[in-house]
Amino acid sequence: MFEKTIGDISLDFALKLFGTLDANLEMIESAFSVRVSGRDGEIRISGDNSSDVNMAASCISQLERISAMSETIDENSINYVISMVREERESELGAIYTDCICLTNKGKPIKAKTVGQQKYVDAINANTVVFGVGPAGTGKTFLAVAMAVTALKKKQVARIVLTRPAVEAGEKLGFLPGDLQSKIDPYLRPLYDALGEMLGSESFKNCLEKGVIEICPLAYMRGRTLDDAFIILDEAQNTTPEQMKMFLTRLGNNSKAIITGDITQIDLPFIRKSGLVDALELLQDINGIATFRFTRKDVVRHPLVQRIIQAYEKRENAAPPAEKREFFRRRATK
Repeated sequence: MFEKTIGDISLDFALKLFGTLDANLEMIESAFSVRVSGRDGEIRISGDNSSDVNMAASCISQLERISAMSETIDENSINYVISMVREERESELGAIYTDCICLTNKGKPIKAKTVGQQKYVDAINANTVVFGVGPAGTGKTFLAVAMAVTALKKKQVARIVLTRPAVEAGEKLGFLPGDLQSKIDPYLRPLYDALGEMLGSESFKNCLEKGVIEICPLAYMRGRTLDDAFIILDEAQNTTPEQMKMFLTRLGNNSKAIITGDITQIDLPFIRKSGLVDALELLQDINGIATFRFTRKDVVRHPLVQRIIQAYEKRENAAPPAEKREFFRRRATK
């Protein structure tokens, strides 16, 4: 039997670590086949394998640091720390939860919650054009909007421009009633939600009225030059190569462009090549353009989302080679 003790544990952290009905603690015990108990400001870890005990202790130490920088310890953060410790990458965890990108309207700090998210934020700071590619729930768009709001508040840019292609996700919606704004609002709702959370509804509305924030469909970007702007193209996997070229050539002086998308969720007809896939192949060696690829480990939505993505990846990886080649041939050719 091997044991390890972590001392000077605060009551606040102990409550967060144990969780409701010891649910958090059970996750750690199950992951490393150990037993964890707490008493008198100490956490005691015991198990039959010294390596498992040490990994569990490392996991708890990392969670203690994260707890001091964030409000809660949830299932996502515990699973993420467990996976990083198992891969012997716990040293990388020091980069997350450190810098506050901005505050929401309610004063909640927005911080990178995974190493991948922090690297994405660093790439945005260091480059003029950044492609953020990865599965749903990884914070691609939300973090890009947070960075845009931060740049606007610091007067690094004069306006924020957000756009996305108006492509239905697998079903025909038909003609929508109302004026132009009413017709495009359903496509742009995720961007409205993110900005509303950052700025509050009144401030967001004022910025829209003054033109400080502009949200428009991609089709209305042609012919413009966007100077002194932070530009975000969302759902870029649904652009055509022609649309992507048009968007990228709108970039003006003192501007930054972030392009986000998930190449596993392309809603274009099979005969059309995705502009995002095309751009990733064509622009990978250009200085000032960076590509960051998220993985399912960076998912920060409900923990079930990560398992759903894993199930789809497993089926895709198990597909016969000929079937895979035909699928991607149809995606990549006109």
